[in-house]
Amino acid sequence: MENTKPIRAVQQIMLGTVTGSEKQAEKTLAAIKDAGYEGIELNRFMIHPTPLLVRFLTRAAGMPTGNGGKLDWHALIRNAGLCVPALHTDLGSLEKDPEGAAEEAHSFETSHLVITGMYRFAYGDPDAVKQLAERLNRAGERLQKEGISLCYHNHNCELQRVAPGKRAYDLLIDGTDPAYVGFEFDSYWIAEGGADPKEWMDRLGERLKLWHINDRGARLQGPAMTPILKTDACELGTGNMPLDALKERAERAGVRAIVLETHKNWIDNDPIKSIQVSARYFKENS
Repeated sequence: MENTKPIRAVQQIMLGTVTGSEKQAEKTLAAIKDAGYEGIELNRFMIHPTPLLVRFLTRAAGMPTGNGGKLDWHALIRNAGLCVPALHTDLGSLEKDPEGAAEEAHSFETSHLVITGMYRFAYGDPDAVKQLAERLNRAGERLQKEGISLCYHNHNCELQRVAPGKRAYDLLIDGTDPAYVGFEFDSYWIAEGGADPKEWMDRLGERLKLWHINDRGARLQGPAMTPILKTDACELGTGNMPLDALKERAERAGVRAIVLETHKNWIDNDPIKSIQVSARYFKENS
């Protein structure tokens, strides 16, 4: 297939603490543009007002959504000169109103909707996972009629064993129709789950439509009590993920976008500084 250079983007979940007002959001998006990124991957739950409980729970999970739901994201992104390679949503909302979800995706000039993952879901139950694959097929077929492609985003829970030699991710890949369902592959979560992300990228092949990039390593915070450090997310090029090999696979698959996403452990607890440091990897490996 003929490959085009993928868009370099930032996941909106990184920006919850730095997009609380219009002025702050403008400054943040300008910094992202200046660092060399071309797009923002949006979350529907962050571009609309959300209940206080939802904001509390996401903050408790280390993914603060902030108060940006009241902002005009169409204008902010347009004025910043950025694009939207994909829009995240949840499967339940998508099933209830596929036309509305597709219309919102089109309004941001993107053709990709991504299922962020399933919450309170039994990934260790093979029947439940097979049913999920069927739901994804139906949703993807419906969206295709609206000119939208559906992708599924993994975490580490899809690596649960459901049978000898089979994981939940195997069932999702095998049970979904390539005509209706693609994948946004998160290599960090696969590595965190103890698997080899290169092998899974090879498995997905051209079904790999978007790639969430992150690095993983240990950052020493003062004197170490023992020789063993806790691993966590870290800026691109500062950890031990085989980023070059993963990037080669993503580009070979023809991914639409390479999207930076970290939830925490930022340098100086500053997501913008972290985004800027990670941008060096893209500049040095373009």
